[in-house]
Amino acid sequence: MSSDVLDCRPVTRTNHAHLSTPIGDKSEKIDHPGSATGRNGAVSSENELCSKIGVDALKDGGSAVDAAIATGICIGVTNMYSSGIGGGGFMVVRDHDGMSRYIDFREEAPALAQTDMYNHDPKLAQIGGLGVAVPGEIRGFEAAHKRYGKLEWKRLFQPSVDLAINGWEVNHILEHRINLAPTLLLNNPAFRDVFAPNGVLLKQGDIIKREKYGLALKEIGEKGANVFYEGWIAEEIVKTTKAEGGILSMDDMRQYQAKILPTYVGYYNGRRVITGPPPTSGPVLISLLNVMEGYDLHGEGPTNTNFHRLVEAYKHGFAQRSYYGDPVDPVYKNITVIAKDFSRKHYAWDVRHNITDEKTHGPKYYNPTFDIDSDHGTMHVSVLAADGSAVSMTCTVNLLFGGQIMNAATGIILNDEMDDFSIPGHPNAFGLEPSPYNFIHPRKRPLSSSVPVIIENRAGDHVEVVAGASGGSRIITATMQAVLDMLDWGSTPLQAVTRPRMHHQLLPNNIMVEWEFDETLKKDLEGRGHKFVVLDKGLYLSGVEVIRRRPDGLIEAASDWRKAGVSVGY
Repeated sequence: MSSDVLDCRPVTRTNHAHLSTPIGDKSEKIDHPGSATGRNGAVSSENELCSKIGVDALKDGGSAVDAAIATGICIGVTNMYSSGIGGGGFMVVRDHDGMSRYIDFREEAPALAQTDMYNHDPKLAQIGGLGVAVPGEIRGFEAAHKRYGKLEWKRLFQPSVDLAINGWEVNHILEHRINLAPTLLLNNPAFRDVFAPNGVLLKQGDIIKREKYGLALKEIGEKGANVFYEGWIAEEIVKTTKAEGGILSMDDMRQYQAKILPTYVGYYNGRRVITGPPPTSGPVLISLLNVMEGYDLHGEGPTNTNFHRLVEAYKHGFAQRSYYGDPVDPVYKNITVIAKDFSRKHYAWDVRHNITDEKTHGPKYYNPTFDIDSDHGTMHVSVLAADGSAVSMTCTVNLLFGGQIMNAATGIILNDEMDDFSIPGHPNAFGLEPSPYNFIHPRKRPLSSSVPVIIENRAGDHVEVVAGASGGSRIITATMQAVLDMLDWGSTPLQAVTRPRMHHQLLPNNIMVEWEFDETLKKDLEGRGHKFVVLDKGLYLSGVEVIRRRPDGLIEAASDWRKAGVSVGY
């Protein structure tokens, strides 16, 4: 099973009737504890404890960024298998005055990294010290807080410090992740102390504690980010990485900086769409929206033909994505120009001209260039504050439990983000040739499927939608489907999050769908030449976090039950 397919089979769901309804159908009443409403603000995340911590920050007078940081720190505690301060991510911020910024705190290749460093054994990019890139999360949070924070830095850490030290209850999602890695968690002393303190793996209902991690968070909260990048915590991270065969150095840690850059902006049916530039996949989302804008989705509704068009747009979008990477690449310096070209409205017209309603085509028809990497274990947080400011943030340590390395002194789980680069001469798991646009270079950041997005209303005077997802390459399609569902097909955030999902990334050349997907629609698409992979019952594609402000001012938020997420509003 791929690590970015969500296995929810341990969950007992007694009523799936609402899940089989075609997208956009609102005839049924949906009631799920993952949703929330409010008049002031809301936080949508993958853990109820963390959403509450984020809303508490808002209630205490904090900004949307304060709430996002507090929530993100908490998710790193509770959902440590996919996130934490040993990783990195991206943040899109829209301030109350409409100004926006993109904060890139993606992990970065060490100075000694080389393009061919994994040619002899690609698995070294996934497990062990050689897969560890420079963690960016704490510098990213620091940069965001300095620019937008209202609460004290320490205040943002304290709730998660208390949670980590005092413990919390294991839920079914964490139990499942624990059961996916029994050898690691039982045989590695650092992991065993947390996940099997009595020699037996923790299960749902047990109390789990991460006391050393909590003390490390306390130190960072009291002394600032420099203790992580220049002090004893940095020394511990470097020591552990090198002991596991890595090349991370203290100089790599000291020189790392988060990047505050202009956001990537597009327009969809008069709405301003704010996302991130490469190395995120924000330009892919803009391109997809441009293509679908040319069809009368609102008037025609969620017809079979419009779903076919959406799949074709996905295939074109993933072909475009194969040309992306970090714009600092020393060889391919035109990535920003390529992204702008692909994101233009006239280019979308060309794409629509090549979409044939009656049939699909083979991969070469869409003109990709080599590989399409995908990242795996991620988390997303969406925040909307009372003053109209908003944050969409995605963070990751990459694969399950990152590089499967924990620093014993701090409890920090280190990333394996080097695996998100392309490896020359080694096709990925789908048999795709590696893309030179995403080859490894020192100080370069790998391509990501993350698409944090904030969408304003047509008048441009307030935020209408905050959205994003986790789930590797499925992030792009899951976010896109949720956005169309709300903006064109009249669904609430909860309906948009709940719908069965479909995904196509060009290669392999098939549509992957969740097991509840509408059978009539599936047969129609098969008649147009599409091939399907249907996930087993209980397996799901992605986790989506959505907030939407209705025209009457009511804020509706929904977090994905696929990852046991819960939104909180006030």
